[in-house]
Amino acid sequence: MHWSLYLVRARDGSLYTGIALDVEKRVAEHVAGFRGAKALRGRGPLELVYKTEVGERGLTQGLEHRVKRLAKTAKEQLVRSAPTTTELLDRFGLK
Repeated sequence: MHWSLYLVRARDGSLYTGIALDVEKRVAEHVAGFRGAKALRGRGPLELVYKTEVGERGLTQGLEHRVKRLAKTAKEQLVRSAPTTTELLDRFGLK
């Protein structure tokens, strides 16, 4: 299995960035409040708005760190443009 980066939109419009081996399972955990991020508790309904399979954990964590540092407008643009993994890695100078 490969690690994936994902973005979830909360009811208030905020975007949460995370990584997981099984994105659908992880989002279900967020929705159920079971093992979900504290940042998302009570902020449902949640919607998975972007995901991309990256590969190894370290690379995925590096990408997650960079995406989390983006301004909300840049994250919204990322969701709208739905870049491929290669495009996203190139954008942040990762390989």
